[in-house]
Amino acid sequence: MTLKMNKDSAVLQGAFLRADQLCLPSSLSSLQKADWSRVGRPVLEAVGEVCGREDATLMKKLVCAVWLKALRGETGEDEEAAWRENPFFPFQNGLPELNRVVLLELVKSTASARIFARLLSSLPPSHVCAELERLVRHVSSGPVGEDDVRLFLEVWWELWKGGDERDAGGEDGTEATFARQFARLAAEPPGPSPQGAKRLKLEASDLPASPPTADVLHVLLHALRDLKDHISTAELCLQALSVSLDALYTAFLTDGAAELPTEEKLRILSKAVGIREESGEKLSAELLREAQRDMRASRTPARFQPGAAKLADAAKIVTDLALVWRNGGFLDVCGGSKPSCSAFKLEQSVQRVLAALRKADAPDAATQTEALKALLESLAFPATESDPEANMRVAAAVIAHRLEDYRHFALLFAGERSWAARDGGALWTDCLEQNRAAFQQLDALVELTSALVGELGGEGADVGRCRKLMKVVTDIFSALSLADKNAALAAVLRLSSRGFFGGAAVPAAVTEAFDRELNMAFNCIIQGAAASTQGNLNTAVALVARVAFQNPEATLRSCCQSAVFNKGAFSLMAKILQQLPGLRGHGGRREEEEEEEEGGGGGGGGEEEKMEEEEKDALLCQCLLEAIGTKSLSANDKEQLREYLGLLMTPVTAVEGEEERRRSFLTPQEVVNVFVLPNLSTRGRRSVDVELSLQLLQTALSVDVQDASSRPHWVLGCSPFPLLYVLAQLHDQTLRCWEQQPEDGAPRWSMDAKELLVSVLTAVGRVVGAQVAAAPSRWSRALFWLYDKTAELDWTVRFHLKAVWGEHFKNEVPSSLLTVCDLPEQDWLGSDLPPYGQGTGLLAWMECCAASDSLRSTMLSRLSLDRRRPDHVGMFSKGLLVALTQTLPGCSASQWTRLLGALRELIGSGRLYVPFSLEYVDYLPLLDLRGFSRDLRLSVLLLRVLQLLCGSSCSHWLPPDGWAHVGRLYAQAVREMMSSVRGKLPLPASAAPSVCPETSGDADPSVAAPKMSKDVQQAGGTKESGMEEEETAVPCQEVLFVLSQLFCHVQHIQVMMPGGQSEPLFLSSLEILSHYEAVMAAFPDSSSPLESDNTRHFFSTITDNLQSADMKAVLRQKIAQLVSSAA
Repeated sequence: MTLKMNKDSAVLQGAFLRADQLCLPSSLSSLQKADWSRVGRPVLEAVGEVCGREDATLMKKLVCAVWLKALRGETGEDEEAAWRENPFFPFQNGLPELNRVVLLELVKSTASARIFARLLSSLPPSHVCAELERLVRHVSSGPVGEDDVRLFLEVWWELWKGGDERDAGGEDGTEATFARQFARLAAEPPGPSPQGAKRLKLEASDLPASPPTADVLHVLLHALRDLKDHISTAELCLQALSVSLDALYTAFLTDGAAELPTEEKLRILSKAVGIREESGEKLSAELLREAQRDMRASRTPARFQPGAAKLADAAKIVTDLALVWRNGGFLDVCGGSKPSCSAFKLEQSVQRVLAALRKADAPDAATQTEALKALLESLAFPATESDPEANMRVAAAVIAHRLEDYRHFALLFAGERSWAARDGGALWTDCLEQNRAAFQQLDALVELTSALVGELGGEGADVGRCRKLMKVVTDIFSALSLADKNAALAAVLRLSSRGFFGGAAVPAAVTEAFDRELNMAFNCIIQGAAASTQGNLNTAVALVARVAFQNPEATLRSCCQSAVFNKGAFSLMAKILQQLPGLRGHGGRREEEEEEEEGGGGGGGGEEEKMEEEEKDALLCQCLLEAIGTKSLSANDKEQLREYLGLLMTPVTAVEGEEERRRSFLTPQEVVNVFVLPNLSTRGRRSVDVELSLQLLQTALSVDVQDASSRPHWVLGCSPFPLLYVLAQLHDQTLRCWEQQPEDGAPRWSMDAKELLVSVLTAVGRVVGAQVAAAPSRWSRALFWLYDKTAELDWTVRFHLKAVWGEHFKNEVPSSLLTVCDLPEQDWLGSDLPPYGQGTGLLAWMECCAASDSLRSTMLSRLSLDRRRPDHVGMFSKGLLVALTQTLPGCSASQWTRLLGALRELIGSGRLYVPFSLEYVDYLPLLDLRGFSRDLRLSVLLLRVLQLLCGSSCSHWLPPDGWAHVGRLYAQAVREMMSSVRGKLPLPASAAPSVCPETSGDADPSVAAPKMSKDVQQAGGTKESGMEEEETAVPCQEVLFVLSQLFCHVQHIQVMMPGGQSEPLFLSSLEILSHYEAVMAAFPDSSSPLESDNTRHFFSTITDNLQSADMKAVLRQKIAQLVSSAA
């Protein structure tokens, strides 16, 4: 920092030179205190002219320059060093030599005690003590007037208050520059000048040498004691006693631990301001700032802690001084009717010191402190009351000027309902509107929301003011960070799920305005959903957060409506809500509570309270239930609902400002309790159908929400054993799905739903089984309860609960099964079940094979069959045919796949005898069909099964849906056989069959075709060499023969089946013909023109038996393309 030379500097220099001339024959360097009134006028006039139209910065630089000039005269600073190192040198060089009298009188005359104290506080404590001693000597030297004492007291108090927060570090660097220059001059050795040496000798006591102890309080208290006789007015007396008591309190009696409540700070400020206003001052930022500095300094531990001084010594000095002034009658004014500023400050000081002395534990100073306490208790002060209107004005001014603690004042301001109603709330509302940033804090927003709810719900609410207030509060919310918005949303939900509209009767105009804003927000979001960029998502989140802050329930309702019924909107809605976890409400907090719970116990006496709490917590679930209850759901709506809930259950990384662990918006437990359990356990009207409930349960089970070892699984909070029983009951119903009548009232089950049910039942069983295995004694009663309840269900149901039973129970099966299987007694138990009498062992065996892969493996390995006895094999084959006919209609796709695998293994191992008859050929071609034996036998077996099932004795078993299902299962078997055939003769890529999408989409992906052999590759690519060898090496004619047999079997079955229009079988026929054509194209010599002509004729004849004219036309067109390309 450099003091620039300009016109003002020249004026000031000239004033000091004029004052120096007035000192003749002496000079300013030897000025005495009494002479200042005679010579100081030019300086004061210049200061008034220059600094009167500037701020305090120039005055501070002037005091700094004069102080350093006086110190330079004392130390004899080297000129060469001064102009290089001293930034004040240009100004100081134009000043005459002067001493400290000039400095201190200038400070006193210009009321610059604060500037002097700020410069003084930038020095080390040792130098502060030395400078204070010089100040004391100056004010104590004659003549001593009130202004000298006032200077001393003001410097003391300003020193105690410290720097303003605005001036931390010195905004212009003056304090730091002064401290550096002071340290340089104080450390500089005396100059060579004889005059300087003489001056140093004469003023040796003025050197800034450090005293033995740098005890600032000791210096000030003793100085005040020395000055007590010069305090001759009540005002000075009150000021001196207040300052000394505050110094005593901050140095000895407080550790700064207690912070005043904001209400108490406001009360003190209001009283101080009120007293000053009565004196003619106006409420201003500077007035409040000074009052706050006084309040802070009087309660904060002093910067200058006592060294040699003790509490007893300090208390004695203050007590003696107070006694002198009381005896002089100066303290009688304390009890006057009209309080002064000094009296109010003294009252505050006395209250603080008395409170501290009553709690102080200082036995060494007990005598002195008791005397001081007794003296202070004898003082009386006028009663002062805090005016509510003054409180509001002061709080508003602190907030408007961003003064100390303005955020705490904003919180207090927001929570004062009486202020909001005073004079129509104009000042209150204006303060909010003009100082939105000050109220951007969670607690203040909650208070404002509560006030707004009361305003909206009150009688005769001013609509205009309410809407203005809503906008102000919402704008404050919108300016928050996302983390703070979430905290505010959670706080609002704790107040009311309807936010601003939680009052009794909100004006219709306000509600309509919000509805328009809500609709506009979601229209903008839906219309902008196509451009799904991060910026658009952030905008959407901000829009939803804004309306959710006003009415969380209405906003969540709109989210749910959009997610379910606007095509494709579920993903965007879920992403928005994942960014707003504050809308989880109580349900979000329940996650933390569950971390401390040991597990999910059974029902108790407080089950109803728990259910009510769940309803209260799951606000989004309530809104979603309401949304889907307004209309029937289409298939697309159901899918969107499932996807929406799945995304909301998926844990995502927390938003900025939250903990790092991943959380979901909805817990799987909430979703299951709200959308699954009520719909599985009740009959009649349901919010969602059973199949959708199972899909939601499956989705919830697939969500990875926790570390399995961290706490009990969430399923334990969903009544797991009753849930397992209900699922088992539903599975039992699916086993008789073709027997149900429409009037039964039970849900109509599809085979897809059955498969889903088995998957869910197994998954829940695995979860519960893991918990049972971890603490078997805890769950033993529930385990036995479930086992007993499932006894009334189909015996196969218990196999799906094997993970729950563990080793607790044997596998209970029909006794007839033990006659066809050699099963160990330690694991298996036969029971007499009414439907399973003698001769039903193979039926039970087939049902076990269909139940699970592990059971199928056990059944195949434990089958009691002597393959060396043809009669046993024949009887087994006939019995299996009948059992398969009974089992087939009730199989799901996965169960049928298991059965097909079992049949293949039985055929391949020779345990199942299936004679192959040439029903569709007049002669057997010379072909090697051994490689296709298993596929041909399986096809014939299925033909026999379908012939039996479609016969007159069984055709009435199934409804139309059942026959359609059987057609799908048979088509699945055909696809598997086709895959097997393809694997034995892979085609070149160019000859791959062109199949309709439906057919190719249904192909079994688990069957992978082996790579083509070298011979096959040559067969597809060359015609000139080794033709005869290729024909013998490549089974192309065998493949054509097998395909023709499969085609005839499929056509035969389609004609037999009731209705005769099974689309899956029709597609299977097309697939066979497409592959037939592809083989002919890849291997031209596989069929001669005559043979292909006979094949077309034969296939057309078979197809003529179909009932559907459209199917016949398509198949004939496809058959006509089977033309041999052989030369």
